[in-house]
Amino acid sequence: MWIAAAGIGLLYVGSTLLTPLYPIYRRQFHFSELIVTAVYAVYVIGNLAVLFFFGRLSDQVGRRPATLIAIGVTCFSALLFLVANSVAWLFPARILNGFAAGLGAGALTAWIAELEPHGDRMRAAVVASAANLGGLAFGALLAGILAQFAPWPLRLPYIAFLVLLIAMFAALCTVNETVQRPVRAVARLELRPRIGVPRELRLAFVAPAALAFAAFALGGFYAALAPEMLVSSLHQGAPLIVGGIVALFFACGAATAVFTHALHARKAMLAALALLWLGLGLLTLAEALPSMTLLVLATLLTGAAMALGYRGSLQIVNEIAPERQRAELVSSYLLVCYSANSLPVIGVGLLSLPIGAVDAHRVFAIVLVVLASLACAIGLRYAPR
Repeated sequence: MWIAAAGIGLLYVGSTLLTPLYPIYRRQFHFSELIVTAVYAVYVIGNLAVLFFFGRLSDQVGRRPATLIAIGVTCFSALLFLVANSVAWLFPARILNGFAAGLGAGALTAWIAELEPHGDRMRAAVVASAANLGGLAFGALLAGILAQFAPWPLRLPYIAFLVLLIAMFAALCTVNETVQRPVRAVARLELRPRIGVPRELRLAFVAPAALAFAAFALGGFYAALAPEMLVSSLHQGAPLIVGGIVALFFACGAATAVFTHALHARKAMLAALALLWLGLGLLTLAEALPSMTLLVLATLLTGAAMALGYRGSLQIVNEIAPERQRAELVSSYLLVCYSANSLPVIGVGLLSLPIGAVDAHRVFAIVLVVLASLACAIGLRYAPR
């Protein structure tokens, strides 16, 4: 189980390894912040490809083959980043990165649940979510440290990542397969997507979906837009500082997921809303003043809000999903999560052109607060007690 957890963490290392390097890429490849948001957002293309076509692949071929395919695609993505000499290389690398993360995370999350020694699904969910967020934190910190103190800032992080991926590939080969009678013939694979929300569950689904959208939009903001905010508004462009702030956000999320695992979904939603209000208020104030102290406080609060919003909303989706339609409902939930991770980032990038980045970030904060507030209001009415 712990090897599988390390695997899901390592897959997500690749998602934030790029974040502290954005300012360096901008200087060397000469592109705008809007291109940064586009490079980050194409990640969702790979996520959606998995969701629509390969979401159930590991159920059929087995957890190990699907995971090893994901590790192999991640290696190829890292090689593209390693040899990139223009911004054009970053787009296919990010798409492949998103594909691998989506495929591997689905397979490994199920694998962790099946490998948990006592069959404790709640513990398995905590392990998987903490490993996910921990990997995002480690990726940003690793790239920040190497870019700050080592040579070849755009190369060495990916060399280190490739070494870790090769070691993980070997380790995963030793983990027991848990799928009985896996499919071996390509012709027998069923790849048709199952996505949909039953009519009678639509009102109950609105609340967790909206809160998940706000939670994942926060993650997208830190992973894509925080570097430019630190450089332009707080005049802190060192890779270590950029990586440290992003790592702090996701590490706080991982710690929150572990220490609040017994908190019920409704209370988690309300706690997420309160932390979101306060955290986004401090975030906009930190950018306006500017103040690194306020930014650190805001990062701690919004990281906790993201984790609680994600966990609470996912728990509600699991509670309201009928057994025969669980795959459709969870896939619809993931569609919201993947979209939230990228679409708001693009919106902020486009909005920053006419009104400036600072005002665009304020609009983003207001929209997230309104969305999360509506989600909690609807959730208190329709979510299961």
